[in-house]
Amino acid sequence: MNKTTTATARLPLRRWIAAALLACGMSAAIAAPPGAGPASAGATATAPAVTALAAAPATTSGGAVAATTTGPAAMAIAPAAVATPAQPAAPAGLVRVADGRLLAPEIARIVERGELVVAMLGTDQPPFFEERDGELVGVEVDMAHEIARELKVPKVRFNREAKTFNQVVDVVARREADLGISKLSRTLARAQVIRFSEPYLRLNHALVLNRVAFARLALDRPVTAVVRDFGGTLGVIEKSSFADYATRNFSHATLKTYPKWDDVVTAVRKGEVVGAYRDEFEIKRLLKADPTASLTLRTVTLKDLEDTLGIAVNMQDPVLLAFVNQYLEQRPAKLDIDKVLQAVTDAR
Repeated sequence: MNKTTTATARLPLRRWIAAALLACGMSAAIAAPPGAGPASAGATATAPAVTALAAAPATTSGGAVAATTTGPAAMAIAPAAVATPAQPAAPAGLVRVADGRLLAPEIARIVERGELVVAMLGTDQPPFFEERDGELVGVEVDMAHEIARELKVPKVRFNREAKTFNQVVDVVARREADLGISKLSRTLARAQVIRFSEPYLRLNHALVLNRVAFARLALDRPVTAVVRDFGGTLGVIEKSSFADYATRNFSHATLKTYPKWDDVVTAVRKGEVVGAYRDEFEIKRLLKADPTASLTLRTVTLKDLEDTLGIAVNMQDPVLLAFVNQYLEQRPAKLDIDKVLQAVTDAR
């Protein structure tokens, strides 16, 4: 067989190899014999997984293939690289944190920080919160730690720079704390700058009155009539919810504000004001702490006026607010006036 015949005889084999490679999803480049037209040229194919082939067999000067082996064994096929599956992207609006959870941005912020920051009044309000033996304790301190555990956050940091209840709200509004848990009354004024959770404690409004000063004011009129049209002096804590309530509920009274509740009580005892206005818990706690106080003081509970306590959340944290509400709903130990008063006794 001459050289021309040999090249022609081998041409079908090349086409067979190219067809086999195409069927396997590989790309191949088979050298065409010299002088062959387009119909005899090597076929080229591409597939999703690209494999590398050895160089096409060399030909002799006459066009014959110089390789001594034929078929698949004549080619070096590199294995395809195995790619590590990529982690799916987080759905829009969620953040993937280090432990793999997908969370709302405000929740992720707390988790990635590793601590829940809670704004709390700098002045102790037992049994809600107080420093005892160098440790902050109380029913609201317990709530803060429970919320942190539900968020899987190991630490709670209490921001106690606020000197008034309204300043606690301001701290949350400035995003210097995640939550405000500080015996905060849910008022219309505060609800304009932060969001409140659902109430976790409901208390009636109450008055504590100096017996002598109130008798002079009443002039034998029924107590209810005097209270409803109270025209005497009334002491309240400055920049507190009851300072706001007093302007609405006792419009005829002359208000006097004091920095602290103890200062208000002292003013009532001395007769500087006829009465003091606050929630029923503080009024009942006053008499519980000093049974002899009833000799000079009397109390009135206003059953139709309610003070509700809630947790403050920044306006821009709706998911955190929903989480807090769900926590309060599922919390088995619901608070009421009796439990809070019992906590005062237990703390002694």
